[in-house]
Amino acid sequence: MNVLAVDFGRILTAMVTPFDQNLNVDLGLSKKLARHLVNLGNDGLVVSGTTGESPTIGKQEKLDLFKAVVEEVGGQATVIAGTGSYNTAESIILTREAEKSGVDGVMLVVPYYNKPSQEGLYRHFKVIAESTSLPVMLYNIPGRSAINMTPETVARLAEVENIVAIKEAAGSMDQVAELKKILPADFAVYSGDDSMTLPMLSVGCKGIVSVAGHIIADKIKEMVNAYVSGNITLAAQLHIKLFPIFKGMFITSNPTPVKTALNMMGVKVGGVRLPLVDATEQEKETIKKLLKEHGLI
Repeated sequence: MNVLAVDFGRILTAMVTPFDQNLNVDLGLSKKLARHLVNLGNDGLVVSGTTGESPTIGKQEKLDLFKAVVEEVGGQATVIAGTGSYNTAESIILTREAEKSGVDGVMLVVPYYNKPSQEGLYRHFKVIAESTSLPVMLYNIPGRSAINMTPETVARLAEVENIVAIKEAAGSMDQVAELKKILPADFAVYSGDDSMTLPMLSVGCKGIVSVAGHIIADKIKEMVNAYVSGNITLAAQLHIKLFPIFKGMFITSNPTPVKTALNMMGVKVGGVRLPLVDATEQEKETIKKLLKEHGLI
């Protein structure tokens, strides 16, 4: 593989992990969900990211998920394995194992809880990337990791041959503009927030790693394609139309709302593992109303 020529696609969804009634990972439902997401228009899937409840999914469960999704949609969509954590050594082990499963790349989140310095972040990501031949997508999400990876650190990491992209979810357009200013032109910057997709496209970003893509990937793709083809007015109209769904999928901790929505739409994905809890009756009513308003149920 020519890592430098990798293209993950524009519309990626961070896939939820389907559970059975005993909250065991359901690989059959995982394959069905992967197929549903590709049929809906997703270019790629991120498996076992935060939306996939990665903190409460065991190593073997993750590897089984990677293999199942590759078996189902490999070659038809890019499959990116979430292998990052706050433990560098364990992240290296999982990344190497994931490579054997046939995934197209890995996503590495900024270490959460232990709050490394920028130099610590640089060394953490560099050593993991150097342990694999797969292309790497970084993931900056200060709201969950408690620290922000600066554009300067990302630029240093972009010098590592197989670090080729970042999912940026700091919520700052100034930071996005700074990233685009100092990163190589072929380094892909993805929005990590559905509602920031269009604003980030406007400064040259690649696309979205989505949550709402579980239910409206086709509509998000329409918005992105409209912008890319120069129809800015249509893209803006679609953004405003979809905005309530973008926000509605975060009325409580992700992925509870989107799992609730999928189950309501007949795409069975089960519940969530503790410490997350299922949606309250009030939250369910809000989600149901939203889905009805957009003709999804």
